[in-house]
Amino acid sequence: MPEVKNPEAVPGARFDVLVAGAGYVGLATAVAIVQARPSLKVAVVDAAPPEVWRKDGRSSAIAAAACRMLDRLGCWAEIEPQAQAITEMIVTDSRTADPVRPVFLTFGGEVAPGEPFAHMVDNKVLNGALRKRAAALGIDIIEGVAVDHFATGPSRVSVALADGISIDARLLVAADGVRSKLRDMAGIKTVHWDYGQSGIVCTVAHERPHHGRAEEHFLPAGPFAILPLKGNRSSIVWTERTEDANRIVAEDDLVFETELEQRFGLRLGEIRVEGGRKAWPLGLTLARAFVAPRFALAGDAAHGMHPIAGQGLNMGFRDAAALAEVIVEADRLGQDIGALDVLQQYERWRRFDTVQMGVTTDVLNRLFSNDFGPLRALRDIGLGLVDRMPRMKNYFIGQASGLSPAAPRLLRGEAI
Repeated sequence: MPEVKNPEAVPGARFDVLVAGAGYVGLATAVAIVQARPSLKVAVVDAAPPEVWRKDGRSSAIAAAACRMLDRLGCWAEIEPQAQAITEMIVTDSRTADPVRPVFLTFGGEVAPGEPFAHMVDNKVLNGALRKRAAALGIDIIEGVAVDHFATGPSRVSVALADGISIDARLLVAADGVRSKLRDMAGIKTVHWDYGQSGIVCTVAHERPHHGRAEEHFLPAGPFAILPLKGNRSSIVWTERTEDANRIVAEDDLVFETELEQRFGLRLGEIRVEGGRKAWPLGLTLARAFVAPRFALAGDAAHGMHPIAGQGLNMGFRDAAALAEVIVEADRLGQDIGALDVLQQYERWRRFDTVQMGVTTDVLNRLFSNDFGPLRALRDIGLGLVDRMPRMKNYFIGQASGLSPAAPRLLRGEAI
């Protein structure tokens, strides 16, 4: 049986908004709506078993704008003591066997005095804080059951869950991941191509402190990122050709750590893998539409990108902030929050930014995931030139932080 956090979430329940997906984007969307508009009834349904999120050993980079949003939502105070500020970032371009990796580009870690451009946070910490805030706002969470199908009517959408529960809502938000089943049910097509790469994700402990420094090493098979966590720990996002990634992950601990050490280096002393490791296939997926009548996509359900720029989760938070703002403003004006013309405001707001970021990550991955000599020389010259242009570096930091006058209010640290 599914776990129901609130007894109101029973067969025949009626809500204003039903969010499918209890990940960061789905929970942030629900919390943002209810915090700004308590009169709106919101529920979250998730196919994953209860408590499975506590077993997530991965970590995520949270940009400054997303930190401001989480602070405004009442979650950052819970997260910050366990978050690691990124105080510096370096970029290198070399081969795996090179004894020295020259640094071509460095970034300072602050967008404003005392405000780092990003923090690293364990996924379970982030999810836990959002769930705690959702509970405080009385948001219903139904776990361990998937959406079986839904039907859209003139004024409501009827959602049937796999266990027979039926829920009516004025709007259904699909935040159920890059392989979104709800997106398919809605008949929304995608543009997709596979990179033939997989991202190996794991956490390592090391002897020496990292001092908040993040490193991105561009290697022939793809980027190898070392991202600082609390304590003498770092999160690894390691791109390899898929066949090589599957082989490396399947090796025993000794072989895996040897392969890892070749890429990680010895700057932080001896390393040891903590927890498990897993390889995730990488590709670019862009939904051809973000909305349909009484239906909206958010997060990876709308766009899946290469992690080369570390913007996947932050793009999802931008979706959550924009969608919540559109819904809340429409309700204040007495408009139908599930009407297509209302939802198209969200689509117009987010679609260009999403396509732009998708193209950017695609170009960066194709540019740096190769060992073509002349191209390597050109890109290294380019990195070196950027490193000598403070205004250009500040622009890139601003883009990475997500801070923009055109951003949704929550991402500027303002209330909706």
